[in-house]
Amino acid sequence: MVTWFAQNFSEGDFLDLVLAGEVTLPAGDTPEPFVDVDDIADVAVAALTDDRHVGESYELTGPRLLTFEEAVDEIARAANRELRYVPVSVEEFELILAEAGVTAEVTRMLRYLFTEVLDGRNAHVTDGVRRAIGREPRDFSDFARDAAATEVWSPSAVMA
Repeated sequence: MVTWFAQNFSEGDFLDLVLAGEVTLPAGDTPEPFVDVDDIADVAVAALTDDRHVGESYELTGPRLLTFEEAVDEIARAANRELRYVPVSVEEFELILAEAGVTAEVTRMLRYLFTEVLDGRNAHVTDGVRRAIGREPRDFSDFARDAAATEVWSPSAVMA
């Protein structure tokens, strides 16, 4: 299973879109179990330092499904700013990328992510984080609240 990281919005590919106030993506209304990279790190540390994980396999997800629009709405609330999700087709998205000078290689990768990875097959949550480290995975709203507290999404971040 491959899932999207919550941090794509705060330090990854979608940060510039959030700062611009419009997250324009070809994600439609497919729900996704956004996973927090801190959960991934905690599971990795546990797996590398505790022999009880030998031979185990953990499928990691967040605790609930969210569409990209719902994720953007949560970020807007947490950051206390206007932000909107703008759905576009994959073809429209590729044109936007081309106009922005994104390389063909990156465009192909993004097309794959939005057509193959985000095709609904991951629209479920797992217990991998809980099984690995004994706690529930971090919720997207907690991620958004904590990221907003760093002012990563504040209008002044655009100026920096």
